[in-house]
Amino acid sequence: MFLYVLRRIVLAIPVLLGILFATFALARLIPGDPCRAVLGEKATDQICDAFMVRYGLDKPIPTQFVIYLRDVLQGDLGESTRFGRPATELIIERLPVTIELAFTALIFSTIIGVTLGLISAYWRNSLIDVFTMVVANTGVSIPVFVLGLVLAYFFAVVLKNTPFALPPSGRLTAGISVPSLAEVWGLEELGGGSRAFLDFISQLYIVNGLLTLNWELVGDALKHLILPTIALGTIPLSITARMTRSSLLEVLGLDYMRTARAKGLDERLVVFRHALRNALLPVVTVIGLSLGGLLSGAVLTETIFGLTGVGKTLYDAITSRDYTVVQAFTLVIAVVFVLVNLIVDISYAYLDPRIRYD
Repeated sequence: MFLYVLRRIVLAIPVLLGILFATFALARLIPGDPCRAVLGEKATDQICDAFMVRYGLDKPIPTQFVIYLRDVLQGDLGESTRFGRPATELIIERLPVTIELAFTALIFSTIIGVTLGLISAYWRNSLIDVFTMVVANTGVSIPVFVLGLVLAYFFAVVLKNTPFALPPSGRLTAGISVPSLAEVWGLEELGGGSRAFLDFISQLYIVNGLLTLNWELVGDALKHLILPTIALGTIPLSITARMTRSSLLEVLGLDYMRTARAKGLDERLVVFRHALRNALLPVVTVIGLSLGGLLSGAVLTETIFGLTGVGKTLYDAITSRDYTVVQAFTLVIAVVFVLVNLIVDISYAYLDPRIRYD
């Protein structure tokens, strides 16, 4: 297993380099001048010449890539041309928003999706089966921006001043403070990567609240995530439900399932103990692939619910030709995607004992 994991990590290096170079080249081939996109009417020829020299955009693209790759290997992801801040600071500040949203949406879609698919397969060709699949097809058909606006209107306007009202935007209610873990633990003097890591964890409000036993922070953060989680997780939920149903029905029709029934085993035991585990192999693959989409494709959800995360930051960076931010966030998402796929591949051996990586 160790050699397999090591081999996959080594093979991931050229993949990440290819993604980084493709993003690097495509960002610079898009029509438009980054100087005028950032400065607007203030951009004179002299200012733009100085702007291009300052950020190294006057050099050929291969030379720019070599310089950028050297800086990345030294831990420097560059400086944003729009915000005038290091890209690392933007990642620490805005990636936690999307991570919390993506993982809560993934948990929501996985639990509900697998449950609906299991119910539909267990009572196949019944009214319950038809109803669950109608719900799944409806969920996959509704655009995120439509569902998000409907949820925000219903729970924030229609149910206002009721126990069921939910906040339509933001991450926290005004007045709730978020403590820094470095200050709480007396580690203010830490510097470099350790301090950056603590700052990053501090921006994960749910994790921050759990580590500091601040249940008000945990509860409020979860309350603000309910609506965007439902809006973002509905489509992967529907896909997971349909995949679970089809995979489980396929497994239930195999010979060893008929043998289990012939031995007198209860149908529930046949489904839950013998069929479900093998049926989860394609479902786990879909769940792993959906995480990458949740991390990078949350721009509409974040915009509707007033969350400044990866999606909104990438959109703003692309429209303003902020190459550094585009490259930095793309690299982080690519690394997460590669790691998730590795975890999915390793989980196959647990779900199916016949699979070995030795």
